[in-house]
Amino acid sequence: MRSHLIVLFFLIFSLPSAAQQIIIKDTITNRAKDTVPTFENLYDISDGFKDISRFIRRDTSKRVQKKRSGISILPNINYNPSIGFQIGAKVVGGLYLGDRSHTAMSTFATAVSYTTRGIMVGYLSHDTYTKHNKWNIKGGAVIAKMVALDYGMGMGNTIPTDIPQEEVLNNPQRNRYVNQYTVYSLNERLYKQLLPGMFVGAGVFIELKRNIRTLGEHQETPLAVYSDLTGYNPNSYNNNGLMFNWQYMTRDNPNSAYKGIYADVVLRMSQTWMGSAQESFQLQTDFRKYWQLSTERPNHVLAFWHWGSYNVAGKLAYLDLPGTGRDTYSRIGRGYTAGYFKGNSFFYSELEYRFPLLRNQFLSGVVFANVQTADDRLGTKLFQQWQPAAGTGLRLLFNKATRTNLCIDYAFGRFGQRGLFLGLNEAF
Repeated sequence: MRSHLIVLFFLIFSLPSAAQQIIIKDTITNRAKDTVPTFENLYDISDGFKDISRFIRRDTSKRVQKKRSGISILPNINYNPSIGFQIGAKVVGGLYLGDRSHTAMSTFATAVSYTTRGIMVGYLSHDTYTKHNKWNIKGGAVIAKMVALDYGMGMGNTIPTDIPQEEVLNNPQRNRYVNQYTVYSLNERLYKQLLPGMFVGAGVFIELKRNIRTLGEHQETPLAVYSDLTGYNPNSYNNNGLMFNWQYMTRDNPNSAYKGIYADVVLRMSQTWMGSAQESFQLQTDFRKYWQLSTERPNHVLAFWHWGSYNVAGKLAYLDLPGTGRDTYSRIGRGYTAGYFKGNSFFYSELEYRFPLLRNQFLSGVVFANVQTADDRLGTKLFQQWQPAAGTGLRLLFNKATRTNLCIDYAFGRFGQRGLFLGLNEAF
């Protein structure tokens, strides 16, 4: 499998690069070094394929340049240790519903995919800003057959216990279980701008999980033990409720920000009157800060990310516990498989250094490090035990109109966890 990924990487990388050497000049490197790159002088994968096409046809005619579309239609190729190798089709796009000087870019994505672990997913997501950012509407819908790796609850610590069930749930040996289930999910949030960059809003979420089971033969599993201790149906349940939100946003681009801040605070309230199996309250926080390190090389950036989910009251179902890879796009915790650590409350932070390798921004690199912590049922508190990870990666500019990058990362953590992570757009 890894050999196929290596072939894929060199195929993607070498085609545009070869065309660049044969056909075009790097109009940026021929200019004075203190000149800021313009949009026309950026080079992405689409330019590479166009140059290859012209070279094959030996077309020396001058053609009128069309305005670059903000929509990318592409194979939905992905890989990480949690899902295996993914194939499918994906459409991502971005547009401005007002003048870009006072209106943020609106983005959308839709895809269908299948992975070598048997996961089938179809989704539609959007993040829409109206003119002058007066309103922000974000949300999406998902239908999926999921296969999720499971390593129990907590941080893998070895606190002794006389209760066999708690030993299985805490899983200090980091034994691997595989959970399978079907999920139907819908969520929508509506924000109103109060001050420039500041929004408040509310939303609704509906999550139906069905056909839940742990594959293989086991005397006890973390899923079954937790469900028994908390009174959840281990085979199916609903998690529905309302959300109240506060958001602050000054970042210049949602796909690959060069500067600014993004902050989002959400109170999720699972409520039985809306069909939820149990009532629970969870406070979620998402904070991202970007420092642009050079005006001459705008994609030279230092970025920070915090994501947290804190239990306020009640108990979540096992499959809804916050943890590694449990953010909206399953990007937190590169270096570990999704769900490797989890608890009633969870805290995560990451620092990433992004640097250009070519002045036309076609190729750039990153190095990153992250830490995460969670509580468990054996007395370990949040912030008491931390688990680190780190990695490095390459970025290929896929669509310069929306700053969409093809991201190839290799990350490693503890307990022998490591792997290749391939996908579109930055992790944050």
